[in-house]
Amino acid sequence: MSQLHCYVPDDVASKLQEKAEQSHLSVSKYLALLVKKEVENQWPEDYFQLFGTWKGEALERPAQGDYEQREGFN
Repeated sequence: MSQLHCYVPDDVASKLQEKAEQSHLSVSKYLALLVKKEVENQWPEDYFQLFGTWKGEALERPAQGDYEQREGFN
């Protein structure tokens, strides 16, 4: 596993320590989770290739009805 070093202002480090404590994690583990969340691909592989591949019956949007009439503020 790689080690990374970074420098942050003291006030940021204090806030980071508080967040880690609230999460019951070490600062290192808390930072690792934040970095992983930020750099991981959020979509499964081939996710976008699924668009347009529906093979069931055509989907139809139900009737939406009429807009409600309201009085103005004047």
